[in-house]
Amino acid sequence: MQPEISDQILYSFLTGGSCDSSTTTTTTRSSFYPFAMEDTSSQDKALATTLRNHREGERRRRERINSNLNKLRKLLSCNSKTDKATLLAKVVQRVNELKQQTLDISNETVPSETDEISVLNFEDCSNDNDRIIFKVSFCCEDRPDLMQDLVETLRSLQMEIVYAYITTIGGRTRNDLVVVGNKEQHSVESAVTLLQNALKSLLERSNQSVVMGQGGGGGGERSKRRRHLDHIILV
Repeated sequence: MQPEISDQILYSFLTGGSCDSSTTTTTTRSSFYPFAMEDTSSQDKALATTLRNHREGERRRRERINSNLNKLRKLLSCNSKTDKATLLAKVVQRVNELKQQTLDISNETVPSETDEISVLNFEDCSNDNDRIIFKVSFCCEDRPDLMQDLVETLRSLQMEIVYAYITTIGGRTRNDLVVVGNKEQHSVESAVTLLQNALKSLLERSNQSVVMGQGGGGGGERSKRRRHLDHIILV
């Protein structure tokens, strides 16, 4: 049963041409939907461009990773056959070692936030049987006449400084000293006790000087902090 004329026209419109010729159908479809074919071609080109850019980006990323891995192998003296897991484990180990070394250095050279005194006897390091040698370290509030006061204090004990390393940060100072005394004047035990007591008095004077100097200036963070001798290392 043939469809009615109006139905044939509608049918041809929906199918892109008449039912009698496939060639006519193709040609008519092209004339009816030219933009659909162009849109499909543009989408394919855009997709191909996106994929190409993605592959290129991945290639560059792999090159950067491999380049940095090779640098790490050289820094850690690893051969080129070291796999990534082993290499990363070595990196973590080395970073932890460096962090610990940095912490040790900071603890040795940076002034602490609390007043501290350390007196160590190095008698065995001396070839002079008449001298006793001490390594002295202390942290306290800094003041201009601190070193003069220290020298006079040691002189009163008949001792002198032969080496000094001083670090001052944020109003706090750390003094690492090598102090020598005479065995005819002191035994090792009595010299250690004298040094500890003398340095404790020195640190107390430093704190009092700082507080008095800031008393009329409206105060300050340092004047509000009370510092104590947290520990004295006895050797």
